[in-house]
Order: sequence, then C-alpha cells, then structure tokens
Amino acid sequence: MPTRISNHPENSATLNTLIATLIDSVEGYEKSAKEAGSAHLAQLFAARAQERDAAALKLNEAVVAQGGEPEDRGTLLGSIHRAFLSLREAVSSRDDVAIVAEIEHGEDYLKDKFETALDSDTLDPAPREAIKAAWASVKAGHDEMSALKHSMASH
Repeated sequence: MPTRISNHPENSATLNTLIATLIDSVEGYEKSAKEAGSAHLAQLFAARAQERDAAALKLNEAVVAQGGEPEDRGTLLGSIHRAFLSLREAVSSRDDVAIVAEIEHGEDYLKDKFETALDSDTLDPAPREAIKAAWASVKAGHDEMSALKHSMASH
C-alpha cells in the first residue's frame, strides 16, 4: 500500500476530476473503436482507450497515496460527456471523419483540464508528478487526433 503523502483535499479532488475525464475518454474511444468503418482506426482507438485506462489507474494510485478515494466513474453530467454526445451521433452514421472530429473535440477538453491542473499552484509535488506522467498520454493523444483530423479533412 502506498505511503500517505498528504491529506490536502484539493490534491485528491484535482486527481479525481482528471480520472473522471479520462474514464469518459476511455468510453469514447471504446465506442469509436466498435463503430469505426476502418479497421486501422478501430485499432488506433482501442489502443488509445487502453492507454487512457492505464493513465487513469496511475492517477487512482496517486489518489490512494493522498489518502483519498479514487473516482471510479466518468463525469456523467460533465462537459466531456456532453462533448461525447455528439460522438454518439457521429458513430451512428459510421462516418470516420465525423468520429475523428468529435474525438478531437473531446481531446481538446481533456487537454485543457490537464493544463489547468498543471498550472495550479496548490498541488503537492507527488500528485503533480502523477499528473505530468498522465499528461504525456493526453498530449500524445490530442496531437495524434488533431493531426489525423487535419489529414482526413485534406483528402
């Protein structure tokens, strides 16, 4: 069991907010993988879902280390959920360009959440390091989906 590092509730609250948005991201990628018309995109989305799930698990560990209770569900009423509502409509038509555009929209939201957390001056060092580690996945996913969206738009 990890050593309890701090009991600052804002550390756990920030981590849990990011966990919830990562869970939403996992769900969006999984749905997209099932509905994508292209096998290549389906594999790409499934891999991103697994990567995001691993990032959420690492943040869960950081919450436990803070003495908190990790989030285990997405933000059902949050902004990322609303962003992915459009994704459901896009995937129902199996339009890969629309699916990628909606994923990229969700990636923008997720990226903003992580940047806001990293800009916070109230985080203790250990949660900040956990967020930085997850940020690598978020940034890579954002950049990849953005590039993919733009390349699909140019064809």
